[in-house]
Amino acid sequence: MSQEELAHVAALDRSYVGRVERGEHNLTVVSLIKLCRALRCDIATLGQGLPVGQPTVLD
Repeated sequence: MSQEELAHVAALDRSYVGRVERGEHNLTVVSLIKLCRALRCDIATLGQGLPVGQPTVLD
């Protein structure tokens, strides 16, 4: 699926999808949900293989 097709199905701007793909822009929760629906996957599947930071303990 091209960025243009994904953007259309997810109702997002193509340039936004491109910036997210290149790591130049962080996703909002709403955009993440739109992309997951467009790709027919859940958030856990989309995030597989991404590094997870260590929790920070606050005093």
